[in-house]
Amino acid sequence: MAKQEFLLTGTGGQGLILAAIMLAEAGIYAGQNVVQSQSYGPEARGGASRAEVIIGNEAIRYPKVEKPTLVLTLSQEAYKKYGLNLTEDAILVVDSSQVNEVKPRSKNLYSLPITKTARTRLGSEQSANVVALGVVASFSGQIPMEDVLQAVRQRAPKGTAEQNVKALELGWQLGLKAGAKQDDRHSQNEGDEQCRI
Repeated sequence: MAKQEFLLTGTGGQGLILAAIMLAEAGIYAGQNVVQSQSYGPEARGGASRAEVIIGNEAIRYPKVEKPTLVLTLSQEAYKKYGLNLTEDAILVVDSSQVNEVKPRSKNLYSLPITKTARTRLGSEQSANVVALGVVASFSGQIPMEDVLQAVRQRAPKGTAEQNVKALELGWQLGLKAGAKQDDRHSQNEGDEQCRI
């Protein structure tokens, strides 16, 4: 598995630290080397928070994300702080329910209804972090679903395992559909360019 660097950002209280821990544990179940860390704004709940996960089969020599493969952001504040200065190849996933102003990027920007999906399909926004985890893990393309499921079942707060498994599956499907649409768009654009030549 090539090294992948994930940056999960939002505001304190959205559960992204737990989502990052689940992602890291899924990487361990998949037999990979993993590093996970997090930081909070001074306010903790309601302030900006970020969690980092690095997964790969080689030794991880530096424990912080330097060039993110994927950035997830669940708030406008976090987008402004972490989503603007990314490399062209980095995947940026924003929650369309929470992030309204996004600078257009030529590729690899996905605006997905993460919180809305949790609210409408599960009846509560509480599992939005696990919907987000499903999106991120599906975009990774290198972490098997069964390993993420195992991590979710292991870490879900008591009495919420079933709801969180549903949330994970919803997020996984959301990510797969978005990725497939983007692939179709890239293919069409390449076709258009060939027609122009």
